[in-house]
Amino acid sequence: MSDLDPEDRMRADLYNYLGVMLSAPPEQMLLDQTAQLTGDDTDLGVAITGLSQAARTARPKALVREYNALFIGLGRGELLPYASYYLTGFLNEKPLARLRRDMSDMRIVRSDNVFEPEDNAASLMEMMGGMIVGRFGAPVSLAAQKDFYAKHIGPWAGHFFDDLVKAKSADLYAHVGAVGAAFMAIEREAFRLAA
Repeated sequence: MSDLDPEDRMRADLYNYLGVMLSAPPEQMLLDQTAQLTGDDTDLGVAITGLSQAARTARPKALVREYNALFIGLGRGELLPYASYYLTGFLNEKPLARLRRDMSDMRIVRSDNVFEPEDNAASLMEMMGGMIVGRFGAPVSLAAQKDFYAKHIGPWAGHFFDDLVKAKSADLYAHVGAVGAAFMAIEREAFRLAA
């Protein structure tokens, strides 16, 4: 991990950050860290600046309500952040089965304390971050990252993040969506150029 390219380290950090933000409402420490982020004048940088500014006024209690309205709700949240749902209109479909097969091949196992299907956005972001830094063994090659992205993230995650930007219940999470959408666009283009 020490000889990881700085750009790959930043990619992994951003994947992991998105995974953490999508897995549960952030606590004050994460909000404080987010408030210190700075961006440049790129689309991603502007989105990061907006997220940082929103984090300065966000409060954990309000974010629990926001997170629940977006992803949990009474019966279901405003958004269903699952690859199966975005790609087929139903939960627990073929995209989940394909992901589980690929996870098994890569020796990635589901955490015992996670009860959501593995094709949720938070888990996929964390998997990709872990693949880059070698959390599941050796760091995964760029070709294998591209393959995983093309199969499990690229076809739907950008749409999910765009929907998060526009979600009625989203305040801070609209900014998380903007960061995710900008990052997915960068990854898509970078993988295209790496062909």
